[in-house]
Amino acid sequence: MKLRLFQTTTVLALAGLLILTASNIGAAESLAGSKGDIRFYPKLLGDPKRPCTKAYKAYVAASGHSAYATTPYSRVRSLYIICGSRLNAPSQKAAEEAALKSCKATRSYYKVTTGGGCEIVASK
Repeated sequence: MKLRLFQTTTVLALAGLLILTASNIGAAESLAGSKGDIRFYPKLLGDPKRPCTKAYKAYVAASGHSAYATTPYSRVRSLYIICGSRLNAPSQKAAEEAALKSCKATRSYYKVTTGGGCEIVASK
């Protein structure tokens, strides 16, 4: 009798643990399609073939921690936009740092001095 009671108790306890862990599986959902924390909306020039438009769309589609950085756009001062992104990083902070580094590297590669510095547009 005691063995049967012990088996029943063990089965009920394991079933309870299974229910609790299964309910937490949804907490680790994908970030794909999410725009994340938007600091300001990026100025995308409309052409889907432009590199910064592609980078922003890839950022939104990424399933992990990602970030998108760009130079601010001003019609008076800027004729271009320089951007950088990091997709599926280990953390949101790491993604932001890598996106800023990418944007700054592109800015120094083209030897751009006007238009402002790189800023994080959005991260998730």
